[in-house]
Amino acid sequence: MNKVIIDENYSSERLDAFLTKILEGKTRSYCQKMIEEERVLVNSKIVTKSSLKLKEGDVVEYDLLIDKPLEIVKKDIKLDVLYEDEDLLVINKPRGMVVHPSNGHYDGDTLVNALLYSVKDLSSINGVVRPGIVHRIDKDTSGLLVVAKNNEAHLFLSEQLKDHSMYREYMAITEGVISNTDLKIIAPIGKDPNNRLKRCVDVFNGKDAVTYVHVIERFKSHTLVSCKLETGRTHQIRVHMKHIGFPLVGDPVYGRRHQTIPCEGQMLHAYKITFKHPRTKEMMTFTCEPDAEFKRVLDIIREEK
Repeated sequence: MNKVIIDENYSSERLDAFLTKILEGKTRSYCQKMIEEERVLVNSKIVTKSSLKLKEGDVVEYDLLIDKPLEIVKKDIKLDVLYEDEDLLVINKPRGMVVHPSNGHYDGDTLVNALLYSVKDLSSINGVVRPGIVHRIDKDTSGLLVVAKNNEAHLFLSEQLKDHSMYREYMAITEGVISNTDLKIIAPIGKDPNNRLKRCVDVFNGKDAVTYVHVIERFKSHTLVSCKLETGRTHQIRVHMKHIGFPLVGDPVYGRRHQTIPCEGQMLHAYKITFKHPRTKEMMTFTCEPDAEFKRVLDIIREEK
């Protein structure tokens, strides 16, 4: 990263204004985007507020934005499509597939690359990198996603995400035995100041996050649960389960340092989604079974009894 030490000339300067002045040819909006994408650190901590006032002696580190490609390649990857009509698709995303191209994932094996190959029309609201993508799930989380074919459908579905009327439920396997049958986790989630790839519970600066947990089955040292999202923060279930002391089995980021069962990523599956169709206004519900890896781990845990 590039490094600059603030002297008296820039004391009390806003962070975005300072970056604009030292980066020749870069606009203020460009610098604000750098901050939003967690590419700026002040005194070794990630900063997400452009309005931060700098002090003499502060150490500012930054990376320039990585230009995204103007065109995403189409790739013939078979998709598990549960439903399709003129407005949308419901897809069962496999474990290990990234939803859309991003830094470190421009190899052409994302859901978007597959969609561009097999679907003629996709909404353009999220630009060329995320066509049709209404919401996301993590790379190693399997399960249901709804994809919009046109902008009208996209806006209608996005509004349901915003007002929490889109119902999404997950199945997960946790470390430890949860004694309560039903839990409501209310814990704001924000960006981890020490790791740009992680999220954490942050009661002061985090955004509201609510997860409902229901115990399906208890084992000797693990629990099978369902998790209903009221909000949809990044890594919400994974962060919340860690927060209450029951991290997900196989979670490489929020799980136990020494995993009890070798597996391919966190045991989390988006198995149910309900939403109102953008054209017919009818409520639609889709479900899908966990993948083979999830079932394999569950079989191992069942033998603990």
